[in-house]
Amino acid sequence: MRHTAAVRRALRAAAADLPAGSDAVTVGVSGGGDSLALVAAACAEGFGVRAVVVDHGLQPGSAAVAARAAATCRDLGAEAEVVAVTVDGPGEGPARDARYRALGRAAWGPLAVGHTADDDAEGVLLGLARGSGTTSLAGLAPVTVDHPAVAAGATLLWRPLLRVTREQTYGSCAELGLD
Repeated sequence: MRHTAAVRRALRAAAADLPAGSDAVTVGVSGGGDSLALVAAACAEGFGVRAVVVDHGLQPGSAAVAARAAATCRDLGAEAEVVAVTVDGPGEGPARDARYRALGRAAWGPLAVGHTADDDAEGVLLGLARGSGTTSLAGLAPVTVDHPAVAAGATLLWRPLLRVTREQTYGSCAELGLD
């Protein structure tokens, strides 16, 4: 259970970034290994967890996939719901905007997302490739209030898994028997 232990250690360490008394979090769940590992760790660490799965409706069967992800979160001990959104336009940008607005509206307080060290590194490289210059080198902030999800209602956006890799989150899912 070494991967699961690493994810839980990262979550415990990152909890110091939260305001005092933040014992309940909303977790944005894609159904992938990063967000499922985050839900599992948060439940195991005693957080009250509300998992929110966004169904973009962009692929056939997306509602069933979202329902399965929510059911998995419930099995882990989280409260879970599926929120359907309408995406205004093609591409990842409009889908991301719709997703974060929905997550922010559904959040109880802090909104946790499963970004890992791999996402952080990819973001830095993409920013440099786009010509963002040295501002790209800062990477993802563990906590931010300057975000569309916060504008929509979350108290802050929290990225507690920036100290672990995607290999570790997927390894944790394997150790826990999560698909």
